[in-house]
Amino acid sequence: MSTGKHRIAIDVGGTFTDLVVSNSDGSARTLKLLSTPDDYSRAIGDGLSRLFADGTTDPKAVVSLVHAFTVATNALLTGRGARVALITTRGFRDVLEIARLRMPQLYNMDWDKPRPLVPRRLRFEIEERMDADGRIVQPLDPASVIAAVEKMRGQGVDSVAVCLLHSYMNAAHERAVMELLRQHAPELSISTSHQVLPEIREYERTSTTVVNAFVKPVVDRYLASVEAGVKRLGVEAPLMVMQSSGGIITADTARAFPAYCVESGPAAGAIGAAALGEMLGEANIIAFDMGGTTAKACLIEGGEPRLTDEMEVGAGINIGQRLLGGGGYLVRSPTIDLAEIGAGGGSLAWIDKGGALRVGPDSAGADPGPACYGRGGTRPTVTDANVVLGFLNPLHLLDGDMPIDKRCAEDAIRVHVAEPLNLSVQEAAYGIHSIANGAMTRAIQAVSSEIGRSPREFAMVAFGGNGAVHGATLAAAAGISEIIIPPASGVFSALGLLFARIQHRLVAVFWHDVDKVDCEALNGRARQLLQDASEMMSAEGVPTANTELHLVLEMRYAGQSSELGIPIASPMVTRPILDEATEQFHQEHERTYGYCSRTERVQIVNLRLRARSMDRQDHLPAPEALRTKKAHGASAAERPVYFGDRGWVTTPVIRRTALTEQPRQGPLIVEEYDTTIIVPPGASARAVSGTVRIRLDQAE
Repeated sequence: MSTGKHRIAIDVGGTFTDLVVSNSDGSARTLKLLSTPDDYSRAIGDGLSRLFADGTTDPKAVVSLVHAFTVATNALLTGRGARVALITTRGFRDVLEIARLRMPQLYNMDWDKPRPLVPRRLRFEIEERMDADGRIVQPLDPASVIAAVEKMRGQGVDSVAVCLLHSYMNAAHERAVMELLRQHAPELSISTSHQVLPEIREYERTSTTVVNAFVKPVVDRYLASVEAGVKRLGVEAPLMVMQSSGGIITADTARAFPAYCVESGPAAGAIGAAALGEMLGEANIIAFDMGGTTAKACLIEGGEPRLTDEMEVGAGINIGQRLLGGGGYLVRSPTIDLAEIGAGGGSLAWIDKGGALRVGPDSAGADPGPACYGRGGTRPTVTDANVVLGFLNPLHLLDGDMPIDKRCAEDAIRVHVAEPLNLSVQEAAYGIHSIANGAMTRAIQAVSSEIGRSPREFAMVAFGGNGAVHGATLAAAAGISEIIIPPASGVFSALGLLFARIQHRLVAVFWHDVDKVDCEALNGRARQLLQDASEMMSAEGVPTANTELHLVLEMRYAGQSSELGIPIASPMVTRPILDEATEQFHQEHERTYGYCSRTERVQIVNLRLRARSMDRQDHLPAPEALRTKKAHGASAAERPVYFGDRGWVTTPVIRRTALTEQPRQGPLIVEEYDTTIIVPPGASARAVSGTVRIRLDQAE
């Protein structure tokens, strides 16, 4: 029977569900199983049951349960969310339709804007008006709200978004509308913009509030199902949920603000990579996460993952949004700045109308999965190509838990790619592998060179089920010379959940020219944020003494439409501190965009406050402390692997425990329960502090 306490992390992806149990004695157990798209909570229950079955993990000794999910993202991608109505100020009914007037595919005449999540007939205008300073111009007419509610009846509406003009300055009318909705339609789920996003910009605020309303009932049902399932198994610990910003919140908070959790899973990997970097003394990292459905890249600079203020969901590929937008549903919320692309292990290879080979963004997912899984899939994927090329074990994965059928992979590639393009199966497989690598290299460039950072100055941390397969090749293409493979790299996003801290991010509008700022007025807004943060953290069970606070001024040149966040060391701002922040803004603007102008007016637009708990796990489990279902040796001493121009190379196959601090030259394959590490020719690998370090002799 188990002894001590357990912390459990669960990361549900489109293809696999990963679980990690961290024990108080420093050991850990990991489990990787296929997700269950018909009901993602079912895989969680199956996984926990397997972990509890042998008695080494006691459900009643679980003290922490942290979860990252894709349910909100999937609802947006499939359009299977709530039926939403929008209540807004007269004259602003079509904000969702107008959006930003951007075309992400300028020369594609077949491209259409994404259909608004709220059809026009369910967007209702009411009589009220605030000005930009929050003064009432036209009082709220309650009858117009009641009339809107009556029109909703019979329309199947189950969720309402309320977004009134300038409510970020004065939320009185939105609060009144919320009360009227509770009185006259108590069955409806309600999302209000002053709670979801109290910021300027009408489209961004409306879109984010509507997204919150669209996914709110879906996430509510899902989290209720997860909570009920874990309680049936005897787990009494409260469920915590990862946010897109990298902090965790209670399940109840996630139910109220699910828009904050759209990028829940990818954020966990970035937090884990930052924690690993801190332990290894690596402050500057490019985190590369390649799973079954997508590949993600994130820049970690000075030990902190880079944040962005917004993202688009459903745009196909979340990359290059600094220049292009309009292809998806905008969510403006602090989010770890990820470049995400549809090039995971399950990404499908296909031939376009022009006869060119493409990979992704569609994925085989968990059901049926790649052809080599033998579960009925017939279309070729990146994983199938890697099996044919010898990168992956041709007999099984997950230490035998997942049989692999190489012949099915070859047949799928032959029928759908090789024969149509008059190629051999080997050539077609290498083409799929190379095209996927090219797409993922773009993701790495998007988070580095495209924002003025040279990837050569960063180490790469590669994880996810396929990250260690492709990491060295991508690093070479980007000019990165060192790749770090963490322990439990195939389930590292789940492991990263254990390093996350309870966190809230608050914002207040303060739009003033810097040289005209009244510091007392600014500090008044800051004090209100501090008070709100203290109350929110207390509600999460975190006392003030255990909370760290970070204030950021969002600044821009007058006339710009985007801001840069400048951190402030003190929660109270003085004129010298403001002058120093202005100089930092000039420097950051030059670093990010290549120029600055000290003669232009600088403005503050928003104050942002991050409140974060101080407690967190401070170590990664050592590889020898990781317990998996099986721990047998590699399935073969060697196998042929196709390395492009070098052709087929007979390559040794070992387990991680065979590596030492003495560098071992590639080519080399390191097989583990949850991943496969490829050390290509011209590279070397060694074991350092529980990680595998791959050194490239020549980065391109």
